[in-house]
Amino acid sequence: MNEAAQSLGWWGVPLAVLAGAIRVSTPFMLVSLGECITEKSGRINLGLEGILVLGAMAAYGTSLATGSPWIGLWAAAFAGACLGLLHAILCSLKRVNDIAIGIALMLFGTGLAFFLGKPYIQPKAPTLPSIPLGFWSDSPQIRAALEINPLFPAGILLAIFLHWAFKNTGWGMRLRIVGDSADAARALGYRILPVRFVATMLGGVLAGLGGAFLSLYYPGSWNESLSSGQGMIAIALVIFARWQPMRCVWAALLFGGAGALGPALQGAGVTSGYHLFNAAPYVLTLLILIVSCSPKRALQGAPGELSLTRS
Repeated sequence: MNEAAQSLGWWGVPLAVLAGAIRVSTPFMLVSLGECITEKSGRINLGLEGILVLGAMAAYGTSLATGSPWIGLWAAAFAGACLGLLHAILCSLKRVNDIAIGIALMLFGTGLAFFLGKPYIQPKAPTLPSIPLGFWSDSPQIRAALEINPLFPAGILLAIFLHWAFKNTGWGMRLRIVGDSADAARALGYRILPVRFVATMLGGVLAGLGGAFLSLYYPGSWNESLSSGQGMIAIALVIFARWQPMRCVWAALLFGGAGALGPALQGAGVTSGYHLFNAAPYVLTLLILIVSCSPKRALQGAPGELSLTRS
């Protein structure tokens, strides 16, 4: 990202921000889409940070052991599905709070990843390939800036599919009914727990894949500070997007661009104060939460069965 800005001067800043938005937004997009599915069923999973970190460790360790980053993706998805299933089982018990279980799952997932991932901090595992969208340019900086990971277009296609499926399929209708009113779902003969189990597991799978992107592509390594709270920020994105998949994509790109602004300015020669822009994603998160919690539009569009909406 920075190389384009250094080579092209100020003209390189928009390019670097665009490239950074694509790269940085991918885990946000995948995790927020997964949480959108989970919350549509009326369940909230605050343990996404733990799933993200464990998925990153599982993907990196498997890629190192097998020599294939694609098998690493499967390992991340499996780890995410297991933690998602654990969350679903625990939340199905009586007198259990979704939020408390989610926090416990976050601590469990991160702790397990740090414990099992210590041998993988130094070795270099095979990483995922890029799609060269800058093939038309003779500039190596532009070609480097326009390389994207296959998970990015896959996430966009998934968002388009979910946008359609929530409105036009029997599965989407059951998911929305269960999330809006468990009593109405029971009256229609729908089983609540299987729907929520599947939705929570799918959310875990996508969170695990988001972690795999971090360890196998950008930044492409495993360490204990890899996530920087991206799983928690993704939950705020779902609220900001009003539980709509396509809005999750735009919100993720917005956060990705905000995260890329500081490095882009640094590459353009801004040497003082640029670090303040590195805090832009976190400031943006606070602003989104403030706006989202406005009395006039608080939780507009939220599934009725979410713990956030029930007293």
